[in-house]
Parts: sequence; C-alpha cells; structure tokens
Amino acid sequence: MKVLVVGSGGREHALVWKIAQSKLVSKVYALPGNAGISGLAERVRGNATDIKAIADFAKNKSIDLTIVGPESPLIAGLADELARRGLKVFGPSKEAAQMEGSKVFAKSLMLEHGIPTAACEIFDDPDKADAYVESVASKTSDPIVVKADGEAAGKGVFVSRTKEDALQAVDIIMRQKAFGASGSRVVIEEYLDGQEATLMCIVSGKDFVALPPAQDYKRAYDNDEGLNTGGMGCYSPVPALTNVLRVQVIETMVKPTLKALARRGIDYRGVLYVGLALTSNGPKVVEFNCRFGDPETQVVLPLMSSDIVEMALSVAEGRLDDCDVTCYNKKALCVVMASGGYPGDYEKDKQITGIDDAEAEGLLVFHAGTEIRDGKLVSSGGRVLGVTALGDTFEECIDRAYRGISKIHFDNAHYRTDIGRRLLCRAKSQS
Repeated sequence: MKVLVVGSGGREHALVWKIAQSKLVSKVYALPGNAGISGLAERVRGNATDIKAIADFAKNKSIDLTIVGPESPLIAGLADELARRGLKVFGPSKEAAQMEGSKVFAKSLMLEHGIPTAACEIFDDPDKADAYVESVASKTSDPIVVKADGEAAGKGVFVSRTKEDALQAVDIIMRQKAFGASGSRVVIEEYLDGQEATLMCIVSGKDFVALPPAQDYKRAYDNDEGLNTGGMGCYSPVPALTNVLRVQVIETMVKPTLKALARRGIDYRGVLYVGLALTSNGPKVVEFNCRFGDPETQVVLPLMSSDIVEMALSVAEGRLDDCDVTCYNKKALCVVMASGGYPGDYEKDKQITGIDDAEAEGLLVFHAGTEIRDGKLVSSGGRVLGVTALGDTFEECIDRAYRGISKIHFDNAHYRTDIGRRLLCRAKSQS
C-alpha cells in the first residue's frame, strides 16, 4: 500500500513512525512533514489545508489510504473531498468534524442527550457575555471558563481565575478577534475540578475501540502555571482513570455520543478524542476533538502492538469489528521541548544537536517543529521535539526521558521539569 499522512507536527511524526512498521505498506508520503519524518517518508511540498491540492496528489499517486493528522483540514472537508474522488481516508467528514470545529455544536449535542459535561451558556454578543460573567462572578469564587466556539490550535480556552480575567478573555476572543471567525461565539461554562484525562477512540460508525488513556500537561510552566499551550508533555496509561471509571466513560459518554451522531445521520469515521475531567461528581466531558491528540499520540502509539494501518484501513472500509487492537503492558511518557517564549513569540532557526545521543539511549524523539537548513537541523516552530520514553514503571520513564532531554541542545530551549512527577508523589503518599 501507498499511505499519505497529512500534517507536520510531532503527532504526524509518531504516525509515520508507526505506519512505517506495517507490513502492508510499501511507500509513505508526508504532506508537508518535517525534518524528522524525512528519514521515514517522502515529503511532499504543500499546505495541510489546501484541500484540492492534497486530493489531486492522492489521486495522481494512487494513494491507497490517507491518514489526516491535524483538525483544520478535517474541519475544512478534506475527508469528504477524498471520498468524493473514490479514495480511502482515515478521518471524519466535515459534518462529523464539527465535534471539534464548533464547541457550540458539541455542547448542544451533549446537553440534548444527557451526556455529562459542564453547565454552560452560549453567546454571540460580547456585551451579553460580559454581563453573564459579572453575574456568575457575583455568585461563585470558582474559575470561569471561556471558550472560543471554533478551532484555535488548542489556545482558545481560558480558565479565568478572576472576573477581570474572564472579561479579558471575552474581549480577546470576541472583540479583538484573536482567533478570527472562531471567536464569533463563546461558550462560558462552569469550572470542572479534578484531574483531566484523554480517551481516544477509534471509531467506525457504531463500532469503536478505546486506546490507552493519556494525561496531557497543557500549561506552559511547572506546577500548571502560565498560558495554555498545545501540550507540554503527557503520559499513558492514567492510573486515575480506573477500569471502573473507564467503563463509566464508555457507557455514559462514548456510546451515547456515537448514537446521537448516528441519529443526525452522521457516520463518524476516525478518531473521537474525549477530553475528560475526573471530577468529585464523576467523569465529565471537557471537550471532543476529531483527531489524534498531540502530544498524546506520542505516548499512545508506542504502546500499541497491533498494526495501525490495518486498523485505519478497517475504519475507512467500515469494518472495524474485524480488527483487533492490542497494546503492550508498558508505561510511556513524553516531554516536549519548546522554543523559549512559546506559546507567545519565539525565535526560529536555532540549531539542534544531541538527538542521536538521546536515541542511542533507546528513546523515541519525535520532531514537531524542525527543518533542515544549510545542512543543519534547526527549530521551525513553537513545540520543537517530543522526547518519549517507555518502561515498566513511570519512575523509569521519567528518569529516562529527562536523561534524554539533557543530551539535546538548542538555544533558549524550554521544557517542563515536572512531567509525570505527581504520579510519584501520589504513589509515595499512598504507600
């Protein structure tokens, strides 16, 4: 088979790495890919949101399966265009991708079908949103969560600790239009306490398989301080998401959501990412995404022992019930190395060294924002690398990941030093 992966981040590097292991595959293309991917796949110049150009390439090259990494091309309708041309694709249709493309769509579906989630109000007028913030702030000291309706690269959610912060969030989203048309509406919702976790499900209509859960670290700095990012690290599995809670999530969230979509005539095919809060009142949905998470993919795929191409192809062909998805009994942890200043302004073109030394230690180093310039590996994005370690225990994973980090260098590199540490603290407190 010839497989095309759309995207250029750490998630896509992990996908290409896993796809390249498949006995079904003879050739892998990546559009546009990154420097790390170039050793495993042929890079194709282009933009991941240029729907027509991607479909033209897939048709001209007789691509057997296209796997779409990021949300933007799915929300724009790439899966629909590929299907229209008779090509197989792993990723939901434009209509199905509204689960991520519109928080209003997703929240309305959840509230209509009794799927546990935060109480909320929806506004298309910033003045009315401000008035609601004033009203809520007078009744509670809990944080107020303000979300842009549309896609915002993981940065459109503001957990506002004060009334002033919440009002500022409304202003940034709706008046300053920091996220463009995605901010024409906002969802203002109650704050959900407890740990967060991610359960990514491989879905083909009514059939689905849940992958090992992961926990992401969204904030830029240690102790969950600083701005939200696309993700600074993660680990899998998640001890806090026990088997009992996992069954509860599947029965009260995953199955009802797929049934609700089917009632609307939506045949969901691809990844349904369920972002959870493990609250004191039980698990609740924080958000849905329509694709693999980043950096969750960098820990979940290394734990999979089964063939990802066989799985993706079975989804594209509507026969997931014929496919077994198996995993190793291991732990995995990823630490993201970012450019200093991320998620704000940052410099590019910083030379990167030491990756070979880290990989020699048995680590997986997934490239996120890298390029080759003048024969040198340099940074090209906010999140630059994801250093992933596997082991029998989380303590082993943490030690190995940070030893790998110590071998990699580029100017003004930034990473959190506490990824996974709370697992060890909890283990000690329970012993």
